[in-house]
Amino acid sequence: MMHQSATIPLSDLGLQIGAAAEPPSLRVGNATTAGVPVALWQAIRLRLLPRVLAWPFPLFLLLLWYLAARYEWVAPQVLPSPQTVAATFTDLLRSGELFDNLKISLLRVLAGFGLGLFGGLTLGVAMGLSPTFKDYVYPLFKAFSQVPVLGWLPLLMLLVGIDEALKIILISHAALVPITLNTYKGIQNVPSRYVEVARVFTFTRWQLLSRVIFPAALPPIWNGIRYGFTHAWLALVVVELLASSEGLGYMIVFGRQLFQLDVVMASVVVVGIVGFTLDKLLALIEVGLLSWRREGF
Repeated sequence: MMHQSATIPLSDLGLQIGAAAEPPSLRVGNATTAGVPVALWQAIRLRLLPRVLAWPFPLFLLLLWYLAARYEWVAPQVLPSPQTVAATFTDLLRSGELFDNLKISLLRVLAGFGLGLFGGLTLGVAMGLSPTFKDYVYPLFKAFSQVPVLGWLPLLMLLVGIDEALKIILISHAALVPITLNTYKGIQNVPSRYVEVARVFTFTRWQLLSRVIFPAALPPIWNGIRYGFTHAWLALVVVELLASSEGLGYMIVFGRQLFQLDVVMASVVVVGIVGFTLDKLLALIEVGLLSWRREGF
């Protein structure tokens, strides 16, 4: 004997087919994610979240520094407290000593970087556009680029002394190498189909360069300029550490000689902040120059 089974409507069970197939938090029709509009959520994920995630580790290091100084895990003469470094920084700021040395360092790095920028772009464009010139120059340039900045210091000290010329030459060398290599590689790696299309449209030589080659090579060239400036800033500090009587690097040496580690650490913090700020400025310029470029993810 067969028993007839009872049919229970889904509505009596409190179930709806649309809701079961799609969780409320992922509902597309309402354009929400867990109650947050999709556009707002994407803006938070892409812009705010990376900035928030960048803070925990530096704050942890600052806390570790504070605790190490507070409980004297390291001798105060070797590791001054954050409060002491902040007070020293304020004194250097009020006395004008920090601004004077910062101005000298900025002028040096701008002069050296400008020289390296001009030389790097000229050399990179020439090697990228002329295979014959590249065959003559590239092997020697590669050998030249393998010598670090400090390797040229003794020879240049004999040739030009220890005045401003020495510092600017070494800073320009530090900027020259990455700018030249990125410019050369950027032009060399322009897809050949771009050139073929330009030839189909019978572009002149100048139109080919100005509308195809240089725009296509601009992203790697700008990356080289940013790398070049970073290298120039690092070389500036090294040069001022070794052969200078003024500048941020000299402040670090001066503090070490007098065993004033608070001055050393305050100067190091300023070097880091200024270098980071200048790189951010170059990144903002890059956003403007390459606004047509879309991020992969």
